[in-house]
Amino acid sequence: MIPRLTALAAALTGAAVFISATLSPARAEAPLALSLPVDCTLGETCFIQQYVDRDPGPEARDFTCGGLSYDGHRGTDFRVADRAAMREGVAVLAAAPGTVRGVRNTAPDTGRAGMTEGEECGNGVAITHGDGWETQYCHLAQGSVTVVPGDAVETGQPLGLIGYSGNTEFPHLHLSVRRDGATVDPFDPSDTATCGAGAAPLWPLDFDTGGLLTTGFSGAIPDYEAIQNGTAHESRLQGDGEALVLWAFLYNGRAGDLLRFRIATEDGRLVHEAEIALDRSQAQLFRASGRRTPPEAWPAGPYVGEIELVRGGAVIDRATTSAIVD
Repeated sequence: MIPRLTALAAALTGAAVFISATLSPARAEAPLALSLPVDCTLGETCFIQQYVDRDPGPEARDFTCGGLSYDGHRGTDFRVADRAAMREGVAVLAAAPGTVRGVRNTAPDTGRAGMTEGEECGNGVAITHGDGWETQYCHLAQGSVTVVPGDAVETGQPLGLIGYSGNTEFPHLHLSVRRDGATVDPFDPSDTATCGAGAAPLWPLDFDTGGLLTTGFSGAIPDYEAIQNGTAHESRLQGDGEALVLWAFLYNGRAGDLLRFRIATEDGRLVHEAEIALDRSQAQLFRASGRRTPPEAWPAGPYVGEIELVRGGAVIDRATTSAIVD
């Protein structure tokens, strides 16, 4: 394991410290072809939560001129649903062939609260690809990095696992792309100080506008920490418990979105129905809805929960979950 990069490689310290603040267009004559840098299925087992910030001032905007970024963000964030999914082990892959320039492998998986100053990237890998191109992979799991400086890597080769190290509030891979030290947005490698230019992307990935991460039942409104840890869902509930609650954990919720909740028995008898409007945009959030337990308790048997995320009048995501009441 290599605790720090050499002076030649420089410290892997995350976007805020070691990535150049200068944004410039990539040279069009030699684009870098990238593949998905995570061993997952986009929209099912991993999700893009944040994009490169293309606003040169204190505001933030993604390559579509939307708000799926934050000020100074110099990469693309590929998240897994929760820490339970992280613990299953999701491989980070080389997005293009190249040579490993430097690594870090010793930062703890404790997120922002346990971050050491100067190690905002957490555990990571930096790879050079020739002609001024470089990719950087941040927030990997402690001890999972499998390459060392000087290694030649191929597209799709495992580099480590998604983790929770460095300056982060959720398990994900932060991938930065640079050319000659300047940030390049792989979704639109034209001048990254503008948006909507429409240059050909460096990878064949769809724009991800948000959706449901996990859903579940619980006997009361769950703790947010339990939801993030993947332990909030209760597959069996007591009929005389406090309540019957259906919850949803989602990413990139937008102000004006609607969450529709429906709880029914297995034979279709409606138990609860509600609609919650989001009053502000958030990168990740949860909402819950349900009913207090009646005096006679809940009838025993299977219950089905259905949740829809509605944006602009259209359903953009839906999920079902179930639990058994004893």
